[in-house]
Amino acid sequence: MRLKGKKIGILIESDFADYEIFYYQHRFPEEGADLHFLSRLWGQPALTFKGHEYQAPLECRESFENMSDEELRSYAAIIVPGGMVSDRLRYTEDINQLPPATTFLRRAFAEPGIIKGINCHGMWLVSPCPELVRGRRVVGHINLLGDIRNMGAEYVNEEDVVVDGDLVTGRSAGHCGPFARRIIDILAGR
Repeated sequence: MRLKGKKIGILIESDFADYEIFYYQHRFPEEGADLHFLSRLWGQPALTFKGHEYQAPLECRESFENMSDEELRSYAAIIVPGGMVSDRLRYTEDINQLPPATTFLRRAFAEPGIIKGINCHGMWLVSPCPELVRGRRVVGHINLLGDIRNMGAEYVNEEDVVVDGDLVTGRSAGHCGPFARRIIDILAGR
């Protein structure tokens, strides 16, 4: 129970990597973490998203929209998982405005006390705000190599999980175990 009293938020949308989310649903609470799935609810009290591989349903009842700074600071970590979650969350109604999920992530990056975990294709959510990762050491899905370099980040190809200060990045959804373990170890050490 190394994470008792620690709150972890995971951004969610449809086409998530089922096995990655299943792993987080069990692993973080196993360490005592209070786990929250956050998304855009589009004015609804809840939405059910489906996984990519098995179409597993996941009901989300919490939104990151309109979250106060005080509530945001209550989270020990905010995680952007792999799969197509970040691509779906990049939607914005106004092309002159940042996507709400990217705005939320930017707010999290402004809080050094919050661990930012970005796994696999999660890096897509950062692309509208490349300054968040510019000059930082990261890893992500190999298909995003060009995107990551265009954001000005340093792609590290030797490791499956890279830690750069308050930023933890993972190579792929298949590396969710080492990715979660690194976040757990960092949070337990605080």
